[in-house]
Formats: sequence, structure tokens, C-alpha cells
Amino acid sequence: MAINLVKGQTIDLRKNDKGESFDLSSVTIGLGWDVKQSGGGGFLGKLFGGGEEAEYDLDAIAFLLDKNGRVADRGRSFQKPNGNTVSLYEGDVIYFNSMRHPSGNIWLTGDNRTGAGDGDDEQIIVKLDSLDPKFDRILFIVAIYQGRKNNQHFGMVDNAFIRAVDNHGKEIAKFSLSGDSTYNGMCSMTFAEVYRKDGTWKFRAIGEPHTTDNFLELLKQY
Repeated sequence: MAINLVKGQTIDLRKNDKGESFDLSSVTIGLGWDVKQSGGGGFLGKLFGGGEEAEYDLDAIAFLLDKNGRVADRGRSFQKPNGNTVSLYEGDVIYFNSMRHPSGNIWLTGDNRTGAGDGDDEQIIVKLDSLDPKFDRILFIVAIYQGRKNNQHFGMVDNAFIRAVDNHGKEIAKFSLSGDSTYNGMCSMTFAEVYRKDGTWKFRAIGEPHTTDNFLELLKQY
């Protein structure tokens, strides 16, 4: 049975206190959310007034950090045919414009722009047992795309969670957040981290909110 984590709690991903072992050859980090209802009753969903579905785009991002806690490779920039410049491409940051690491050992499965549907809304899959030893920690960020512009923040999000699932589909741990006034005005979140410790991998629930909706601002720390 998966462990429901509280903020600041750390667990061993390879085995738990009940003697269960987990296959970390491929681990899915799943993230999900719902938009808080504007009125009472009804079903959980993405309906804001008038019955119209709101555009509410949360993006999952992963920073691969070295032993010094730094993102060593920030990839390259290139210009798309439409003139837009993409940065951090094929570097140690996994996000919607660079969804697969050059090593092939960590990737984002897709960019869900609404959070519609049950279960994980976005997934980052990482082959922990195959990850290059130079990577010591993976930090998982969630940012609301254009949250400042659209006046959207984590105070408007319900049922936000991050969970880790092993190669056989067994849920190892889950960390949930409920939208409340604490998150008003907060447009990104350092949700959790996975890090090496004594020959295994640990998962730590962080849940640190930030006002910025631009993960590049957070990247400056690394």
C-alpha cells in the first residue's frame, strides 16, 4: 500500500517499512490536479462560471542536479520556424519544450493543458537504476503557465498531488496538497525531490510554493 506523505517527510523508494520492495528500473512520477469549483455542489471539474471549461495549464518540470546541487548542462537554444526561441533544449531540464533527456533515461510523456480527466495529468518517467551517477538529485517543479497573466494560482487548485509508481505499476508514495488560502498568489511549486542516499533513492515531499509562474526564475538557484 502506498504511503501518503506529509510535507517534509522522506521515504526510501526501494523498500518500505512493511518489507515491500519496488522495482526502480523505471519509475513514473505522476502529477495531477483539479480546478477548485467556483460554486457549491456539482462535480469536480474545470468549470468556472457559465459552464465554460477554463484553460488551466499546469506544467511539470524536472531539474537534474549534480553533486553540487547545480544543473550542469543547460542545453542549447534554437529558433522555431514561427520565430519563437526555445531554450534549455536537450539539457538537464525536462519540460514541455525539451521533453526527453539526451540519455533517454528521463522523459515527460506529454503536455496536458487543461488537467482534464482522472489520475495523473502529467507524468515524468525516470529510469532511476540507469541514471548516470553524475546526477545526484531530481527536483520536481509544477508551474501554472501564464498564471500571473491569467490570475491563476494554487489557491484555485484542488486535489493536487505527486506520486511515485514503480516499474510494475505499484504506487510507492503519494503527496497531496489541497488548495487553500496559503497558496493564494502562488503560481509555482517545488513539489518533491528524489535523491541518492546510501546506494538507494529517497523521495522527499517538499510543497514549497513560489509567486513566480516562470520556472526559469527558480532555475537561477541551481
